[in-house]
Amino acid sequence: MKNYHSLSEIQKAISDGETTLPAVVEGYIQNISNSKSLNIFLETFEGESLERAKEIQTKISEGNASSLAGAVIAIKDNLCYTGHKVGAASQILNGFESLYSATAIKRLLEEDAIIIGRVNCDEFAMGGSNENSSFGSVLNPLNPEYVPGGSSGGSAAAVASNCCLVALGSDTGGSIRQPASFCGVVGVKPTYGRVSRHGLIAFASSFDQIGPLAHNVEDASKVLEVISGKDDMDTTSSSVAVDKYATFDGGTGKKKIGYIHECITNEALDSDVKAKHLELIDKLKVQGHTVEAVNLEELKYLVPTYYVLTTAEASSNLSRYDGIHYGYRSGEATDIESTYTKSRTEGFGDEVKRRIILGTFVLSSGYYDAYYSKAQKVRRIIKEKTEKLFEEYDFLMSPTTPSCAFKLGANTGDPIKMYLEDIFTVHANLAGTPAVSLPLFKHSAHQLPFGVQFMSAPFEEKALLGFAHNLMNTPSLKD
Repeated sequence: MKNYHSLSEIQKAISDGETTLPAVVEGYIQNISNSKSLNIFLETFEGESLERAKEIQTKISEGNASSLAGAVIAIKDNLCYTGHKVGAASQILNGFESLYSATAIKRLLEEDAIIIGRVNCDEFAMGGSNENSSFGSVLNPLNPEYVPGGSSGGSAAAVASNCCLVALGSDTGGSIRQPASFCGVVGVKPTYGRVSRHGLIAFASSFDQIGPLAHNVEDASKVLEVISGKDDMDTTSSSVAVDKYATFDGGTGKKKIGYIHECITNEALDSDVKAKHLELIDKLKVQGHTVEAVNLEELKYLVPTYYVLTTAEASSNLSRYDGIHYGYRSGEATDIESTYTKSRTEGFGDEVKRRIILGTFVLSSGYYDAYYSKAQKVRRIIKEKTEKLFEEYDFLMSPTTPSCAFKLGANTGDPIKMYLEDIFTVHANLAGTPAVSLPLFKHSAHQLPFGVQFMSAPFEEKALLGFAHNLMNTPSLKD
């Protein structure tokens, strides 16, 4: 099969009679089979996808297909899909079948998208390398000795390996953007509340957002537009009107961009990543944009604040997996206490247990004010500081990640080092703003990709994606 890299390309090929939608789906199924060694897919919906492709092909022929006809999409294993397994890559939900579909999934299906399978991820979306899955690590399709990033590593790898056109992931602290950077694809985290969280297995409810990963900004924009909007099933979803993101008429013109000084000068930043970003700043100035350094002295507090708050929320959210209501139950349990203890001990992986314990600690009597309450205050300061910057600047710019992908096992023995991989991405989640990672660079030493991150004010996705689209289509701005 020809590897398609845009929905418009697929739709044109079908319209011109060069291929059919069933043939496109068969090609993706073949690519998935050829990529089994990468451990991307936990399950492929082959028969169902082909049957749906035939139905949509008929609609295309009759001229009444919807906007995403031709889009073959993979979903992260923390998104519910009626009658299909969902497990958040955890043994505690192994074999569990969903009774309903996430709102984002329903909206995709209504627009004639095809869900081809569910992909691997870090267990309960907790991780930055996709090495925490109870079903084994996902490998980076660009170099299998390296991680794809996490927690949506399976989603990024699925797109990068041409096993689907677009994938849905979830982003709690960078879990879409970081793997997008490592795998050389586009990743978008929308404004908090822009996309309904109904049907997303919760990690940290005040941070989690569903978003797309794609080969290009155009497809990411089309999918985001479909899944966005108010949902009565999620009271935190916003009623702000959804713009036509893929028209890209909001990103033209000269922009005022603030690059975060503390990110560019951070000692953890790879020298090649730093050099490429400084080059981009100069190129943007040549293009006529105003690019200035801005200060975010709170950078050193982002990761600690993020992990105090998210682990506290995880401790609460994951209490439902108790061996009583549903999911895994230990065969060695003899009473209620041992059912709780053994089921959770055996069902959760080490990283999930580490975060539950940390979250329980920061919420405990005597430590609540010292940690959780203080972290909430710091989050408010970060949010207000960020909103103040957006009164002056259209976008904020930083590296997506401190480096490109690291080798498998390189950071597994050092949780703190792994947590610091999120140092640039957690900002958008703490502030609730949208952000996009664009694959503009390759590392000079080992030729692996890495991204640049742009953030905008809340609900300014149209302007952000328009600007991102222009950057991706300006050859002089790429490596």
